[in-house]
Amino acid sequence: MQALLKLSRAIDALSEFVGRWLAWLVLVAVLISAGNAIVRKAFDTSSNAWLEIQWYLFSAVFLLAAGYTLLRQEHVRIDVVLGRFSKRTQIKVEAVCLALFLFPFCFEVIGLVWPLVTKAYVSGEMSSNSGGLIRWPVYALVPIGFVLLFLQGLSELIKRVAFLMGLIDDPTKKKQQKTAEEELAEFVRAQAEAAAAAAKGATK
Repeated sequence: MQALLKLSRAIDALSEFVGRWLAWLVLVAVLISAGNAIVRKAFDTSSNAWLEIQWYLFSAVFLLAAGYTLLRQEHVRIDVVLGRFSKRTQIKVEAVCLALFLFPFCFEVIGLVWPLVTKAYVSGEMSSNSGGLIRWPVYALVPIGFVLLFLQGLSELIKRVAFLMGLIDDPTKKKQQKTAEEELAEFVRAQAEAAAAAAKGATK
């Protein structure tokens, strides 16, 4: 079981890494949207590529962060019935649902979408909009996102089994007390401080 818990910690670290870096895509999407609007108003020109890249970035954030969201216990829950039972019963139900519903769903989506990804890649499928982007990268976000979701689901299942065995604390407790905005601000500040320190070291 210790080996499985080590695997779970590795998956959690991967989801944390992916989620934190995806936060930057939100900023990129905002900057592209603002820049595109300014150019369109000021110079009366634009391109569908700028619009589609915003959709691509939104898709990346939504799909690739699914595992991170599961790690943080932020998916929508309906606990009207389950909340009446003991914590051990709740954990058992969640473990069964992960195994019987989440995992097959992930496999089914990946199996259905992957042929579309390979077909779009081989054919070089492009957007039907004038000046649009190539399509296979955004199609590929779907199976990649569901692979990440499956991996995090596996980690959550391991943690729930470990809890039932008395090896770890309640895995359903949320991992942070701060808001997402506070965490993002701290992350940006840490990155800025690291960049400043690196620049200072390079000038010595």
